[in-house]
Order: sequence, then C-alpha cells, then structure tokens
Amino acid sequence: MAFVPPARHLLRAKDLADARYFEPLGVSDLARAAGLSRAHFSREFRRAFGESPHAYLLTRRLERAAALLRSTDRPVADICLSVGLRSIGSFTTSFTRTFGVSPTAYRAAFPPASAHALVPACVVHVYARPQHRTFREDSRAARG
Repeated sequence: MAFVPPARHLLRAKDLADARYFEPLGVSDLARAAGLSRAHFSREFRRAFGESPHAYLLTRRLERAAALLRSTDRPVADICLSVGLRSIGSFTTSFTRTFGVSPTAYRAAFPPASAHALVPACVVHVYARPQHRTFREDSRAARG
C-alpha cells in the first residue's frame, strides 16, 4: 500500500465539510473521513489550516447562509436549517459575530431577491413582439 501524507487525509475531511456542510456533520465525522482519532484530527487540522474543524465547518455554513440571504426571499429560520444549523438563536449570534450585523439586517442591505429573477428568453420574445401586425401576410389571413 502506498504512503499517503497526512495532509491528504486532512484535505479529505475539508472536502467533506465543503461538500456536505448542510448535513449534521460533526468533528467525529470529519475525523473518520481523515482516518484519524478525533483529538489527533483536531490538533492536526488546526495546525494545517489555522482554525479548528468546528470553526471551519461553521464558517462554510455561515458563508452559504449569507449567499442565500442575498439571493432568496426564504425565511431566516428556513435558511438556518438548510445550511445544517439546528438553533436559530445560535445561528443569529454566530452570523452577527462573523458579519457584524444580524441576518435580517444583512439581507436588508442587498436588493430584493426578485431583482435577481431571470426571465427565460422565449418569454421575453413573446411579450416583446408587436401586438399590431403590419405585415401583408397577417392582413391577408385576417381578411380571408
């Protein structure tokens, strides 16, 4: 079996946190993905990435929540649960500590989500067509 450097194991855990942040992941799950004990994993993760595994996972969740607050009209409680957090109070506290404002105030600082709504080109073309036709074919068909 080939030797795999320990940093590769840590990257597996980090990739797991990035890909499945919305699931109820814990440090034990990340340590299992890295193939290390929980205590050793936490020490090595902090040494390699400069923050604890829990703090890294929370940061990923809060970043995703911020993106959802900017781009959707979903309720704050729904966003909290959809990014893998279970307590709205803890979410609000952590969000405020990280971004400097509450989730509601953060959302208010951006244009409403409806401003981001995209209308399919086919719909735009139908409504952009002239309603009063001036082509001869149209007038002939109307007479006949």
